[in-house]
Amino acid sequence: MGARLLSAFAALAAAVSILLAAATGASAHASLLRSTPPEGGVVGTAPSQVTLSFSEPVTPLVLRLIMPDGNASRLVASAPGVDVTVGLPAGDWESGTYLLLWRVVSSDGHPVAGTLKFSIGAPGAAPPVAPVDDGALHVVLWAAKLALYLALFLGAGGAVAVAWLAPRSRSGMGASVAFACLGLVAAPASLGLQGLDALGAPLTLFGQVVTWQAATATSYGLTAAIAFVALAFALLSLASEGVLAKWLSLAALAGTGAALAASGHASAAPPQWLSRAMVFVHAAGITFWAGALLPLGLALRRRAADAGEALDRFSMTIPLVVAALLAAGLVLAFVQVREVSALVTTDYGRLLLLKLALVTALLLLAVVNRLKLTKPALAEQPAAQRLLSRNIMLETLLMVAILAVVAGFRFTPPPRILAIEAAEPASIHIHTEEAMAELSVLPGRAGKVAASVVVMTADFGPLDASGVTIRFTRPDAAPVSATAHKPGDGTWRVDELVLPVPGTWTAEISIQTGENRATLAGEIAIRP
Repeated sequence: MGARLLSAFAALAAAVSILLAAATGASAHASLLRSTPPEGGVVGTAPSQVTLSFSEPVTPLVLRLIMPDGNASRLVASAPGVDVTVGLPAGDWESGTYLLLWRVVSSDGHPVAGTLKFSIGAPGAAPPVAPVDDGALHVVLWAAKLALYLALFLGAGGAVAVAWLAPRSRSGMGASVAFACLGLVAAPASLGLQGLDALGAPLTLFGQVVTWQAATATSYGLTAAIAFVALAFALLSLASEGVLAKWLSLAALAGTGAALAASGHASAAPPQWLSRAMVFVHAAGITFWAGALLPLGLALRRRAADAGEALDRFSMTIPLVVAALLAAGLVLAFVQVREVSALVTTDYGRLLLLKLALVTALLLLAVVNRLKLTKPALAEQPAAQRLLSRNIMLETLLMVAILAVVAGFRFTPPPRILAIEAAEPASIHIHTEEAMAELSVLPGRAGKVAASVVVMTADFGPLDASGVTIRFTRPDAAPVSATAHKPGDGTWRVDELVLPVPGTWTAEISIQTGENRATLAGEIAIRP
């Protein structure tokens, strides 16, 4: 049984990874790298368009421009791509600060949102404020994803266990049916919530057509559809017996792996042929392990006639399944995290550490069960069977806790994406009545950096400066200052600075012109 099941896993993993890699192009979790005008920039006249440049191709969803007086208008963007061009309406534009609110979706199915602040003429005295996202939506979306995970791993996985491990007593059938039915509700519900998140819309718009159109336009639509079909196969398997039940359960298992490989951070990481295959293997391994827990625990507790056979089959198969699961998990963790330091410096890394702690506890409990309790339980010792049944229930609770953590990954960009962002410069535009300056820090993250400054007059004309110095200050760090040199390309440069900590720094640019000196100050965000 174990060899046949593992062979099926391998064949399905290869087929699914090839199909999914062919169905979608290279993708990741997109991030905004630069814009024209730049963040905080000041332009003399109203631009005809705004360009947003991302780390990968994106599809625009919602674009709104908030005027200096607080009024908002909806804008239209260009076709999907790395550079998204947003046309601005013609007409008389008042001086002041504008906010462009943008929401796009990347190929991993996750919406990405942000704001771009720029000013016309001069910054406004009271710039508009961006609205705050609905935190309740994220809570409900997390709950729906957790429900879908439970349905796939305990419902579809339970169908595999009932068909392959305990086909005579069919222990755990009721629980597996309940979880599969839960998934038939959670899959479409999570898709609708995905549409709300994509649009940045409130929960009250859940039933609107535009919400579902936005949801199906993302790659998560494919995940929800495959998951729904997989759960339908699981229910058909639970309603069948014999060879038919086994084949239907394998279809449910394959669907679970394919659903999770169709979208998400991990499956989108390059190279996709490897990432999608690893996600499939990882999901299939969890499905077999998690799905077997309730049927095994119930069979042992009720002393079913085939409880010993089911435990023996599980014990022979699970070491190889867990080995494949862990190997795939390590590959995915390396692809996503890249640097060990990211485990403690990023939200994604900290969530991963929490998951690894729970997985370690789960593995230790599984080792105790295998080395101390499996043989006595197979020998039908009542005390060992009761203790093993209790420990299996504890394994189930740990598995649920792990899935709850995994559902949180949806809201945290992986470190590999943050590294792309950090390699981009941090920029700031400072405009006063005396002068103006464009400051760029490359890369825009803590550590060794270079800085460049373009100085101009207050009315955007050339400024013949005789010297420029830059000073960075923060309350919790020593001041960092340097004298810039002019290499001849119109900019003033500092080739090496060390900004030791991330966060918001105050940048002061002192410009010497003859006997006069102007000092411009502004805040610049330095990433970890």
